[in-house]
Amino acid sequence: MTDDRPVALVTGDVPEYRLAPFRALAERERIEVLAFGDVVLGADFPLERVQQRAVARLAGRYRAVVCGLGGRLALPGAYAAARRARIPFVLWTSIWAHPRTVAHGLSWIPTRHLYRASDAVVTYGPHVTRYVERFRSRGAVFEAPQAVDRAQFGRHVPDAEVAAARRRAGARPDQVLVLFVGRLVREKGIETLAQAWRRAELGEEAVLATAGEGPLTLPGTRLGLVERAELPALYAAADALVLPSIRTRTFTEPWGLVTNEAMHQGTPVIATDAVGAVAGGLVRDGRNGLVVRASDRDALAARIRLIVRNPELRARLGAAAREDVGAYTPEAWADGVRRALNAAMETRLLR
Repeated sequence: MTDDRPVALVTGDVPEYRLAPFRALAERERIEVLAFGDVVLGADFPLERVQQRAVARLAGRYRAVVCGLGGRLALPGAYAAARRARIPFVLWTSIWAHPRTVAHGLSWIPTRHLYRASDAVVTYGPHVTRYVERFRSRGAVFEAPQAVDRAQFGRHVPDAEVAAARRRAGARPDQVLVLFVGRLVREKGIETLAQAWRRAELGEEAVLATAGEGPLTLPGTRLGLVERAELPALYAAADALVLPSIRTRTFTEPWGLVTNEAMHQGTPVIATDAVGAVAGGLVRDGRNGLVVRASDRDALAARIRLIVRNPELRARLGAAAREDVGAYTPEAWADGVRRALNAAMETRLLR
């Protein structure tokens, strides 16, 4: 008998950038999203706001459970409910380096158990797969590439919008515009970038513009929080995006979706090896962007200087960036989750 119950996708927040991937999965698989965090308006797929403690009661009603690696009550509750109901459990994980704090140390044993015991694991990319496979001997690890809505971020931006965005960023037509988009916090490498920008000694050749909020500051133009709808024009206006994330005891950049967003506009990326999009194979040094060691301000300064002073290099890297990011679609993400689901269901049937 066919089980026509939906699959539960248990997650925390549902921000705007998750709408397209979740929609793509809902078009391929009957799902219901159980969200215990903040939810953006505009979801056009089944979605229910729940309390974390309710997940243990609800999850067993579904045909299978896909659960993100987060939620102190939601994650163990979803796993326990799936085991009681004898339904497949798929872990969706982004971690490629476990945080190094006492609290996270206490969570390591149950997390390792989930890596080993889940019927299947779906990861952010090859870097997370390599990490998970260190603790898992049963296979069934699948990749669902991180993606943004190509229709939104890959749209053609008219010249007038590009010119307006450059003016907003404080860049004259004869200046190179380098852009940072993200939270202005330590783990994003803000201090390293500030030092590197000064060491690059570009003077009037280039402008650094910052789109984001936080306690730290960067030299150059401060745009504050930029609405998502306005970002494509800003990426199109920029000559390069820089994402200088560093590793801390509590954080390693899982991916960095701003890289996808910029690359859809043909904007090359300078990123560190602490960025998931680098470790996961999207941003490749000399192919579609430039990669430096995390926290290395001199190397970052040299790469910024290189890209500012070489328009031919920017054009070549940007063209490859637009081409390479084309495979990172919401549909590809949904297909990766479905492969994990199918493998998990086969595993359950064999037991």
